[in-house]
Amino acid sequence: MLIVADALHTQTGHAEQITRRGAHLLLQAKGNQPGLHAQLKVVPWAQIPVGDRTRERGHGRKETRTVKAVTLQTPGGIAFPHARQAVRITRTRTTGGKTSRETAYLVTSLPAADAQPADLQKWARSEWLIENQVHNVRDVTFREDLHQARTGTGPAVMATLRNTAIGWHRINGETNIARANRRADRRSNDLITAVTSSYRNMQ
Repeated sequence: MLIVADALHTQTGHAEQITRRGAHLLLQAKGNQPGLHAQLKVVPWAQIPVGDRTRERGHGRKETRTVKAVTLQTPGGIAFPHARQAVRITRTRTTGGKTSRETAYLVTSLPAADAQPADLQKWARSEWLIENQVHNVRDVTFREDLHQARTGTGPAVMATLRNTAIGWHRINGETNIARANRRADRRSNDLITAVTSSYRNMQ
């Protein structure tokens, strides 16, 4: 089993728990782990060949993603438990004539024999897709961080309701959840009718 998570979970305690249970990890390093992030940045990436490159076009945007991975000298190669490979993923995006570049650094407990650069890119993209389609929508559109439910089951209940709303909109073909929410606010009876009609059909 491979656990892929964002930088919030890049913590030594989490890594120890995951590996203790026989699973592997692929975790991103950001500012919350400054020592690890600094170590990954100074890896001699210029000397490491690109292991995988993908190009995509769509919606007026061109995006290229390159992956480099290197086996770490263990023990002590990187100050993070069970890290077997260091990974750098660079995303270059051109939209409307403007080009931006983003670099992500990750560690994985999988050896190169079990995690090639193409695999690492696929797994990292899966986590980023979840981040963009669920977590970012909850943070930005639903302003989850500003919500006052902090105790008991309140946060879990509200997260379930937000995920239900997002899922409902997506299965109905919506790609802009904020716009779908505004439309639902104006036509709340549509949702009530859809839910109750489905319930009646189950009787």
